[in-house]
Amino acid sequence: MPRTKEFDEDAVLLKAMGLFWEQGYEKTSMQELVSHMGVHKGSMYDTFGDKKTLYIKALKRYSEKLEQSSKLRIDGLSAQEAIRLLFERAIHPGEEFPSGCFIVNTAVELAKHDSEARNCVHQFWDYTEQLIRDLIIEGQQSGELSKTLNAEWLSQYFNNSLIGLRVMVKTITDTEKLRQIIEMNMSVLK
Repeated sequence: MPRTKEFDEDAVLLKAMGLFWEQGYEKTSMQELVSHMGVHKGSMYDTFGDKKTLYIKALKRYSEKLEQSSKLRIDGLSAQEAIRLLFERAIHPGEEFPSGCFIVNTAVELAKHDSEARNCVHQFWDYTEQLIRDLIIEGQQSGELSKTLNAEWLSQYFNNSLIGLRVMVKTITDTEKLRQIIEMNMSVLK
């Protein structure tokens, strides 16, 4: 008779994500994962598979959480307010996540030599670009933004800037400098 799980899969997956986020994929051992997640090795393998499968599941869960959170927070905001909030969240991710970005970490560490990781990174970046493009188009339709702005190019520009900002927050503690970067990016919309 199969045993019932004695742990919350999502909570345990988030613990694994945190460890991968802090240490990276290569530096995180299976023993550290088992210990950090608080599950038996057999249960971990039965539920999540091997280390690589666990990492990809954690990465996908992070993407889902970030997408859900972004949608909730920007709902009802103007286009400029929503885009600014995306940048602000990069420098103040909240208590839920460490500084920086798990997707960016994956892009730097794994995407070049791991197609599954690269696909996850591209899916999230495509999602972000589309979200920004939609916000710009909504802003143009409402009259908030000039119709002469190229929504496609701007969404690519802002996504690139957002990725860069997520890298910078890992090493820069000067929030005033980070805010100036946000202001410079937002000035493009004027």
